[in-house]
Amino acid sequence: MAASSYSGSDIQVLEGLDPVRKRPGMYIGGTGKDGYHHLLWEVVDNSIDEVINKHATKVEVTLHKDGKSATVDDNGRGIPVDLHPKLKKSALEVVFTVLHAGGKFERGKSYSVSGGLHGVGASVVNALSSELVVTVKRDGERHEMRFSRGEPQGKLKNLGAARGTGTIVKFRPDDEVFGNKLSFDADVIAERLEAKSYLHGGLEIIFHDETKSPAVTHTFLHPQGIAEYLPKLVEGRNKLAIPPGGAVFYMEKDDKDIKLGLELALQWTESPDDLIKTYVNSVPTPDGGTHDTGLKAAIVKAVRNYIATHGLDPKGVTLTAEDIREGVVAVLSTYVHDPQFQSQTKNRLNNPEIAAQVEGLVRPALENYLNANPNWAQAVIARTIISARAREASRAAQQVTRKTAVSHRLNLPGKLADCSSQDPGESELFLVEGDSAGGSAKQGRDRKTQAILPLRGKVLNAEQANNQKLLANKELQDIVSALGCGMGADLDVSKLRYGKIFLLMDADADGHHIATLLLTFFFRHMRGLIDSGHVYLAQPPLYRIDLGKQTYWALDDAHRDAIIKEHGRSNSKPSITRFKGLGEMSPDVLKSTTLDKRSRQVLCVRVPDAERLTTDTTIAELMGRDVAARFRMITENASEIGDLDV
Repeated sequence: MAASSYSGSDIQVLEGLDPVRKRPGMYIGGTGKDGYHHLLWEVVDNSIDEVINKHATKVEVTLHKDGKSATVDDNGRGIPVDLHPKLKKSALEVVFTVLHAGGKFERGKSYSVSGGLHGVGASVVNALSSELVVTVKRDGERHEMRFSRGEPQGKLKNLGAARGTGTIVKFRPDDEVFGNKLSFDADVIAERLEAKSYLHGGLEIIFHDETKSPAVTHTFLHPQGIAEYLPKLVEGRNKLAIPPGGAVFYMEKDDKDIKLGLELALQWTESPDDLIKTYVNSVPTPDGGTHDTGLKAAIVKAVRNYIATHGLDPKGVTLTAEDIREGVVAVLSTYVHDPQFQSQTKNRLNNPEIAAQVEGLVRPALENYLNANPNWAQAVIARTIISARAREASRAAQQVTRKTAVSHRLNLPGKLADCSSQDPGESELFLVEGDSAGGSAKQGRDRKTQAILPLRGKVLNAEQANNQKLLANKELQDIVSALGCGMGADLDVSKLRYGKIFLLMDADADGHHIATLLLTFFFRHMRGLIDSGHVYLAQPPLYRIDLGKQTYWALDDAHRDAIIKEHGRSNSKPSITRFKGLGEMSPDVLKSTTLDKRSRQVLCVRVPDAERLTTDTTIAELMGRDVAARFRMITENASEIGDLDV
């Protein structure tokens, strides 16, 4: 094969705006939907830069009927139209036709801070637009200049007298670059513009959507800025704040010494993940960066310092940074004098010094706020401990699930008396205390829809058990195997084999203890079953009461006394039998009082969202290793206790 020639004549020099049209992805990230909209963001951000520097108070954006062209109108100073001293062209033409030309290189002169950095935004939009028209109101006159694919279509025109100042840019992205199928998304534009209005309290942004019939106009105006934005974000995640309706940490700081302005609104929620929206000079940074890193470090250190200062370190669990940040919703808006972005699309901030600067401003302020608001701080710490326990429980559950590895109908526990139905909608599983009670339950059940799994003695306390004990416990493994839906992070409720799970224990103190142990296990490792209403407490009677020819069943002492008072007669002495356990009941009695769907009483186990923290704390105190809380409860309530059933 002959070698191809390669000489100096093969070296191309792209001039003017040719590089943009040849390699658009380098400037706007790509020629898909995001790149298409990036052209609009560049024009809008130029208007917002006027707002940031207090030269504009209003921005109007119009999406025209074709959905492919847009206009951005601001009341800023207007782009200069006088001759550039070096290029001998109007400054407006230079801005729109020359790469790296603009007024944002020399900080503090034309702009103190801005989202524009490289002087390429306007010229890139021009290069990638089939048509672009710029109108400027300045010095009492109106000027206009037209372009197509980056090339001027005539000279700058003076259209006569004009009132006010500002810049209007109308453009249409070029189908030769983007194809003819792309168009602007009105919902995406509205969301972006509304976010801008939150970032600049008092700024009025008007969005005219002419693609609708009739046309629709949205006005975005939020005087309180990001302090109004945060509740909207929290509400959008459909999770309660911590505490419900709770405090919002807000701070605003403009540090001239380190050339960093900062505004932050922050709140914890019950969400299982965090949401931190960050901005630099009003430009969203979805990929984060050093300002995001600094904020996250500040949150973690402030909470750790508060815990250490007040001696709140939890026993038996280690708090990680992820535990502390879980549920955080925050808006961080920073103003950096010389930002360094990862690319022209500005998705990530790279200034290495910003992380320490943000942390240095936020950490002490947040720590002081925690100390000044102890109720809020205690709720945050409790939320963090919940996250840590859930994480460790999930890890243990994953190990248990991997070990038990149960398919839908295979490898079921040997003690399980399964039902014949495979429809979870009608199938029920009874977890029964002891083999004796299990035998009665097996004889009294409906074999088609009711399965029985006897448990031996008191099950493991999942709140105190380490991973090794949890993995080794036969009773808990049998429960997971029988249910077939996994546990912890691997829990899949759709694979649950039984629509209702009943805890059927003796109606005495020992039975209540076993039920509590099982509820602790479900709450920590299979909470999805509780949340979706699959877990029930069966209500077997503790007493049989015979009054004449009538028989009544009482759940406890109070219920017994109420029945006697209501149905007893002076000439009829009640005959009362107390069951020592379910094993004493005949299968027929157990069926009629506890198993039969037509006559039984049951309690569905639910934990309302507003009581999750309280429930978690109660389980931790009453079932955990630390006995102090239990001792305190006993001493505080000892006077209310009569005879103990021991």
